[in-house]
Amino acid sequence: MDRESLTAEYLGRVTRAGATAGELVGRLPESEMLAAFYKGTFMSRPVFLGHEERVRAFHDVRTVLDAVESLPELLFGGDFAAFARAAGLSEPQVAAVVRGRGARMTRQVRADLFLQDGGFKVLEFNIGSSIGGMDNADLCRGLLEHPLLASFAEEHRLGYVDTLREQVNNVLVECGFAPGDRPVVALTDWPSYFENEVAYMRQLCLRWQELGLDARPCHIGQLEARNGRVYLGDEPVDIVFRTFAISQILDAPELLDPVLDAAERGEVKIFTPLDSAAYASKGSLAMLSDEDTRPLLTEEQRASVDRLLPWTRAVRPGQVTLEDGGRADLFDYAVENRRELVLKPNSLYGNRGVILGWTPDLTDGEWRELLDAAVGTPHIVQRRVRPTPELFPDEKGELRPWNLLWGMFSVANGYGGANVRATAAELGDVVMNRAHGIHSGPSLYELPPTGA
Repeated sequence: MDRESLTAEYLGRVTRAGATAGELVGRLPESEMLAAFYKGTFMSRPVFLGHEERVRAFHDVRTVLDAVESLPELLFGGDFAAFARAAGLSEPQVAAVVRGRGARMTRQVRADLFLQDGGFKVLEFNIGSSIGGMDNADLCRGLLEHPLLASFAEEHRLGYVDTLREQVNNVLVECGFAPGDRPVVALTDWPSYFENEVAYMRQLCLRWQELGLDARPCHIGQLEARNGRVYLGDEPVDIVFRTFAISQILDAPELLDPVLDAAERGEVKIFTPLDSAAYASKGSLAMLSDEDTRPLLTEEQRASVDRLLPWTRAVRPGQVTLEDGGRADLFDYAVENRRELVLKPNSLYGNRGVILGWTPDLTDGEWRELLDAAVGTPHIVQRRVRPTPELFPDEKGELRPWNLLWGMFSVANGYGGANVRATAAELGDVVMNRAHGIHSGPSLYELPPTGA
């Protein structure tokens, strides 16, 4: 079966049973860890994926990620600093990512996707340890407590990946530990964000301890390098698991230096290395989308880029290649077609700084001013993707449309599961954040045919 047929059949059963959102969500709001992060904003059902469409979508995600990883070599002769600058990182950030490089790009990735006209389109790749949503298996387990979903999932052989378990495996594999080693992990935020996140961090550490990591929450200022180790208080740390993004270090980059120094001396591992920030920059998507890069990609990579990646260009003066192969001045084209474009900063997270060209009260003049202001700063323009809405039961049991942003996880073992974040379709195509009432839910997928 496929997504549409699975969804239609399940919703038919929900409607006949008269089940409401509160009944279907069940005990999810009682989970301390989930409550700390999601604040009770749970979708009333999972989304579904058929086996073939999941395999096809993940193949494209993984193939495009491989192309992203190849960009420093393809375009810059292996000069990672040059790649990071082109991706839009500032000089302090470039210095940090060059010092904090890993052996290869981390496998811990969440592709943020809209489903449009039956196919997925990537808006960005979130690469590294700071990505959210990896607790989506807890959402699956909570929703599957309802017998209606449980029987439906059993009948149609629907399953899910325990993404949190895969996250722990990523940490062990990429930091050189074996299952059963139980390394000491400092779950590390930036000081200015720590108080807002520590409640969730404590709960996450408890879950990790069940899965094989001896974890403690802290902020970077609480770590100290001495006597050939990194310490949190009096306890030596094996792994610094960073939850802070590269954009956060600019207010006090010196806080990171002792840990980077220790990592260079082999005294501690950092998960994930800071080079993930350069790969994750939306500037990397602009490089992939650029016509000059196409001949350097493999045939398979070009095909996946064409299917997955909307037209994306760095904001800078001059001519660009359009989707139809024509050429135009970027600014003239962007002003004329602003209702089909999005302006995005390269490296901010949480949809900060995103400007939708179709915003109702935005004028052509204001849009042009925004483009002008973006010159010389790390920004891209990207083709608008219209999300496909799906129906979800509300508190009265009535079906209500929501626009979905899919998150598809790639991990060391391959496909790492999927989740969704959603806003009510009645709001239109808006930036998905808490200001617009964003809700979250998990995904169930059709298991491979028996014997496959």
